[in-house]
Amino acid sequence: MLIVPEREIADLMTREAAFEAVEKVFAAMAAGDAYNFPVVREAIGHEDALYGFKGGFDRAGLTLGLKAGGYWPNNLEKRSIINHQSTVFLFDPDTGKAKAMVGGNLLTALRTAAASSVSIKHLARDDAKVIGMIGAGHQATFQLRAALEQRAFEKVIGWNFHPEMLPNIATVAEEAGLPFEAVELDGMRGADVILSITSSFAPILGADQVSPGCHIACMGTDTKGKQEVEAALLSRATVFTDEVAQSVSIGEAQHAIAEGLIAESDISQVGAVINGTHPGRQSADEITLFDGTGVGLQDLAVAAAVVDLAVAKGIAIEVEF
Repeated sequence: MLIVPEREIADLMTREAAFEAVEKVFAAMAAGDAYNFPVVREAIGHEDALYGFKGGFDRAGLTLGLKAGGYWPNNLEKRSIINHQSTVFLFDPDTGKAKAMVGGNLLTALRTAAASSVSIKHLARDDAKVIGMIGAGHQATFQLRAALEQRAFEKVIGWNFHPEMLPNIATVAEEAGLPFEAVELDGMRGADVILSITSSFAPILGADQVSPGCHIACMGTDTKGKQEVEAALLSRATVFTDEVAQSVSIGEAQHAIAEGLIAESDISQVGAVINGTHPGRQSADEITLFDGTGVGLQDLAVAAAVVDLAVAKGIAIEVEF
């Protein structure tokens, strides 16, 4: 079995490689060549932690495995380590033998950012100039860096529950040579693309705070009960997702479905747009929304790419198992 420790990931996986891996696996999912297993996600009753498993099998890439991990909200304050902790395990699809164990923390951040970035590439207006950020935590910086590579953005605006954290994303904007402005939520009407990346269990962005033609990527809702936007916004938008089953059960769509505002049949896979079997955006005034729930196949795709790179560079640790 091969081991690729967390400490090696930053020197192996780039945003570009993560984007390519996630785009390919979304396409494979939409084509029926890859599928995810049901998600297990539970409150463990210790340290307020959420822990679970996401897995799947990609027949096209012959990638089989799972990611184990979750969210420990006290980590940063108590232990000075990030709150999200995870590890990816890959198995040989021909034999079932353990193939690799890969540090999943940075990979999770990169693959989540890649997913929203893929949605921007395929769904946002070509002339999008202003990007709005809702959330300014650790993951938000990854989201913004990846998103800025998809359009010729000219300005970044941002809102966060804790305004003192906004310098996190202001710094990323500055690195890109773009002005940053802190706004109230009504200011999001000025955004052509909006990324939400919070752990909220109550809607933040209202349906009337989004302008026609905007693309929204909702990336924080991945658990039953979580919610970042008003359910009514999904009824105004053309809704896309990574996987429909997760969207209606643990994603933003869970609330719109429960309120009878949309049906499961109203949700399309973003992979269908990548494959050309769905037209995607059809007008400049259309609101598009990507419900990024985070699928196990994303983790497996980036982990498999990392293992190949680690082997090629002689970094992978081989152990008898």
